[in-house]
Amino acid sequence: MNDANTSGSDTENSQPDLREILGTNRNGRKKKSRRYLYAAAAIVLIGGGLGYYYQSRAAGVAYSYTTEAARQGDLSVIVTSTGSVQPTDQVDISSELSGTVRKVNVTYNSPVKAGDVLAELDTNKLEADVQSARAKLASAKANVLKARADLGSAKTSMERLKSLVQNRVSSQQDLDAAQFTHDAAAATLEVNEATVLSAEADLRLAEVNLGKAKIVSPIDGVILTRSVDPGATVASSLNAPVLFTIAGDLRHMELQVSVDEADVGKVETGQKANFNVDAYPDRSFPAEIETVRFASETVSNVVTYKGILTVDNEELLLRPGMTATANIIVEEIKDTLLVPNSALRYTPPRESVSRSGGLMSLFRPPRMGRSQNRDAGQAAAAGKRTVWVLRNNTPVSVAIETGSTDGQHTVVKSGELKADDQVITDATARNAG
Repeated sequence: MNDANTSGSDTENSQPDLREILGTNRNGRKKKSRRYLYAAAAIVLIGGGLGYYYQSRAAGVAYSYTTEAARQGDLSVIVTSTGSVQPTDQVDISSELSGTVRKVNVTYNSPVKAGDVLAELDTNKLEADVQSARAKLASAKANVLKARADLGSAKTSMERLKSLVQNRVSSQQDLDAAQFTHDAAAATLEVNEATVLSAEADLRLAEVNLGKAKIVSPIDGVILTRSVDPGATVASSLNAPVLFTIAGDLRHMELQVSVDEADVGKVETGQKANFNVDAYPDRSFPAEIETVRFASETVSNVVTYKGILTVDNEELLLRPGMTATANIIVEEIKDTLLVPNSALRYTPPRESVSRSGGLMSLFRPPRMGRSQNRDAGQAAAAGKRTVWVLRNNTPVSVAIETGSTDGQHTVVKSGELKADDQVITDATARNAG
């Protein structure tokens, strides 16, 4: 019995109890459930803490707004270009003849009139050429006189022989010889007359060359450069060196500017402009667009078009070559509603949006999708914008339609914005407590 009991007891001890197994599993599930509950509670507590933190932070933040009043006023749209002041007329003068410079009559800044002698070449050879041409002309004329006399004599002999042949005193052979002599004399006369014409042309050329020994000014103006001195030798060629540069009347000049291809469509003849030069930084000079050339100029892959502006220079303050920066007024709008450009760039701080969203704003998706962003961009391109107006210390969005801008202010074409409305241009966070 005892052995049997012992054996049964051992059997019971060696086999696990089903309740023990079930009890063990149930306790395991309870432990896992408790872990999940603890984790969820921790998340709630952390989320609540974060929510409270952000809510209290948002509630404790206030903003100081920088504003500027929308105003009624005038706006000018400006195109800025750079260039240089140049004479309206400028002439480079070279010598048409080769020779030695005998005399120079002008120097830098000398005023000259058209026809004034600037320099003279040595004329000894040129004068000799004129005398030689005259002698040749005289000889040619003498030859003409002789040829005419010979022709007259030949004609008389031929007429006499014709009468003698008719009277059978002379033969036909004698008459033929006389006819030949007459024709030869006539031809000689024509040759000598042509020689006279050639000699006259040579004489005129020699006289012209003698005149060219005096280098004269073709226009009224001022000597800008002089590149020759007495005794220098000059040579006439296709690329003859420039001896003098003459500028026309400096009281009337032009400003040559490079207009960017992006702005050339806005620039038109007759538009007003003003420009500054480094020599007179505190002074502005008026100008007017005369023309914009069709030919383009490309420098470092930048395409520009040359604009010509007329400039009055009665005080002779401006000088050729001065660098200038021109402001061309391409559009003027009078008495219109203007808003500062900084107001168009302003957007409300994100904290003011998060303040109304609480904890869930942390997990909220962005408010604007791609299509909404695209629509907003298209609206901005069409001139439809939003500005924020401070009313009762609260920012209020106002939709407007914008027009031209001068870089600092923009025209308001339509919308609920009015003059003297305080548009927000910036916001600075500060502690509300």
